[in-house]
Amino acid sequence: MTTDMRGLYVHIPFCVRKCRYCDFCSGTPTDDAIDRYIDSLEAECRLYYKDARPSVDTVFFGGGTPSILSKEQFSRVYRIIESTFDLSCVSELTVEVNPGTVTREKAELYRRLGINRISIGLQSIHENELKMLGRIHSYSDFLSTYRLFSELGFENISVDLMYGIPEQTKDSFRQTLRSVIALSPEHISAYGLIVEPGTPFFEMRESLPLPNEDTERDMYDLACAMLAEAGYSHYEISNYARPGAECKHNLKYWRCEEYIGIGAAAHSYYLGTRLENSCDVPNYKRVQSIDISFEDAAYEYAMMRLRLREGICLSEYRERFGVDFILGKEKILSEYERMGLLVLEDDRLCLSEEGFYLSNSVLVSIL
Repeated sequence: MTTDMRGLYVHIPFCVRKCRYCDFCSGTPTDDAIDRYIDSLEAECRLYYKDARPSVDTVFFGGGTPSILSKEQFSRVYRIIESTFDLSCVSELTVEVNPGTVTREKAELYRRLGINRISIGLQSIHENELKMLGRIHSYSDFLSTYRLFSELGFENISVDLMYGIPEQTKDSFRQTLRSVIALSPEHISAYGLIVEPGTPFFEMRESLPLPNEDTERDMYDLACAMLAEAGYSHYEISNYARPGAECKHNLKYWRCEEYIGIGAAAHSYYLGTRLENSCDVPNYKRVQSIDISFEDAAYEYAMMRLRLREGICLSEYRERFGVDFILGKEKILSEYERMGLLVLEDDRLCLSEEGFYLSNSVLVSIL
């Protein structure tokens, strides 16, 4: 699918300290690594000059920790992006920040540049849980950061939470949810911890004091219930929003729309071509374009769309891929519908609330 508009993702792969659970392309900067990395960003952006400033309507600075950049460094990155891409139609411009890395001067700079959405990584309000995760901040740091952005007039703030983390209990997660809901952010992400290979948590996996499966399930149910009662729509497996505050940029991924990724380990789907960058910080390179088969494209489309509450529009799937998604799957779809995991109404197939939690096993069965 190609359109005149697409999203732009800018990866900033630097952190004060890498969290114990993180398997993203990120690390602690050394010497002049950030400035050299920005040089690499600028070199990659030159590749798009020939396309007469591609138009984008969402921009997302992610990481890593974009707020680790100094005012001067962030301004330089923004100028590079602004000179490369047509931002005249941008409706959502997000910066991910971590408490402990934001100053009033940085926040004021974001405001001047037109940043209109802030995503703050909290994870938990409890100091022991934050320490277990390897976070650099306290709950007090988070509150100071949240209040700073609120005072400066940022009306679209998202808060990231995690459940199923070491030393967490159902009651401690309830307290985290209650405290964040009281702040009334426009958007809340609640991710279940996954112990990924190559992380410190993976090396510690036999001794990690993790909640058991039943407790983790209770935490998921708690998030669904409390956030729904507070007026948040569960629009994607791990994401909840006030009406109209869904993350427009991330919706592009889940709807398989076009996006351009700039930076180390970034991926793009641009003009029908998929591109991938290496994770060689600071001097990353575009590794290759990625060939994807018709079957893989159909699989990816269904998998990504079923992460959304809106699910798959069956006529759109048929128009896009020339086949009926349901054909040959009638028995298993009917069984999952009977079990309350799927909803099939008119022209739409989607996962239920229960289906969201069991999405991995459901998707394996039907895709």
